Amino acid sequence: MGRLFGTDGARGVANSELTCELAMQIGRAAAMVLIDENKKRPRVMIGMDTRISSNMLCSAITAGLCSVGADVMHLGVLPTPAVAFLVKKYEYDAAVMITASHNPCEYNGIKIFQADGYKLPDELEEKIEAIILDGVTLPPVKIGADIGRIRSSEMPTFDYTRHLISTVEGMDFSGYKVALDCANGAASVTAPDLFTELGVDSHIKSSMPNGININRECGSTHLDGLQRYVKEYGCDVGFAFDGDADRMLAVDENGEIVDGDKIIAICAKDMKERGVLTDDTAVVTVMSNMGFFEFCKKNGIKTEITKVGDRYVLENMRENNFKIGGEQSGHVIFFDYASTGDGQLTALQLLAVMKRTGKKLSELAAEMEVFPQVLINVRVSQMGKARYDKDEEIKKAIASAEKELGDSGRVLVRVSGTEPLVRVMLEGRDKDKIQILAEEIAQVVKERLI
Repeated sequence: MGRLFGTDGARGVANSELTCELAMQIGRAAAMVLIDENKKRPRVMIGMDTRISSNMLCSAITAGLCSVGADVMHLGVLPTPAVAFLVKKYEYDAAVMITASHNPCEYNGIKIFQADGYKLPDELEEKIEAIILDGVTLPPVKIGADIGRIRSSEMPTFDYTRHLISTVEGMDFSGYKVALDCANGAASVTAPDLFTELGVDSHIKSSMPNGININRECGSTHLDGLQRYVKEYGCDVGFAFDGDADRMLAVDENGEIVDGDKIIAICAKDMKERGVLTDDTAVVTVMSNMGFFEFCKKNGIKTEITKVGDRYVLENMRENNFKIGGEQSGHVIFFDYASTGDGQLTALQLLAVMKRTGKKLSELAAEMEVFPQVLINVRVSQMGKARYDKDEEIKKAIASAEKELGDSGRVLVRVSGTEPLVRVMLEGRDKDKIQILAEEIAQVVKERLI
């Protein structure tokens, strides 16, 4: 993990940790790296989510880019996967997305994509960090006609939704009653029209962003409201997006949550049956439920396991041309259609499986048993986060839990890539036992790292 860029870009509390000055520096440094890589005046597009700080940071990044001679196109509010798709479609040199994804409104972040729609590789992020933190190269001072120009795009939402519709071309979804929770975020500008155009009877929730209500008691991190809504209004399915719409969690017709593991399992099985699953393989992370692996064995699906983070899933998929991968949290990548997780694309693919099979989502989801899982997030100091894996007492607590569980469960303790948290996850058939063991480990982490 880099000094500025974590597993998912630079992120922090806007105007405190992620300041305008830092955003401007990132803009300057990114432009310098692009010029060095491409040997030409770079063109960079910028999208953002609905946070109150996004316009402020967009202005700062834009100023940094233009000051070094990069031309900028503003896309306005758009989902992260839309920005990743459009940078390639519009043949730009790079794209910036301003978002803190599922985090509360006071946070914000900066993700940078290459011309091919993939996130910057580590070596380019390290070059940007070196320019900002080490001063290895001074930004050039551009004047007159060499200063970058700024313009806005008029077609980004249309071009993106056309792409999504093309992935389910010819399918008729009329008759499906679908609840959509847009998290008061970026999906608010695309999801309502997208699903309505596909013939869905759409019921829209949390699509009135005001700058501070993004992810507030709504979206993929707060599913209670959607669960109640689906049951009360008799919907066939509910889809909940996060703030930048790169992830989605579903709710079946009974109000039960269908997480990323189940979504990947359902779609991977469908793809295998249609003969489009490369080497009959799905890519997931170490956080995937043990039940997912049992499901795959039962259905002849092989699995590749990566570190936590959709960038690691994607790296494996790119290396091997695997077609589906993702995380329990709802980041799902359909490699034929996208270069990043895409919540709305995932919703369409899941709806397509329901249509092809004629099954309710509850029937499809029931094919995968979920092992009880306990996750405790322990807030720690930044210094504690840096040394958690070196602490002997924490190692002892983990080893003790692993010994007690044996082959009936597993223990995974890791730091968050985006927040000052240590995540303690235990899994096994005995829910009471793993709850007790998880709390014991979490208490040791708290005592040692705060």
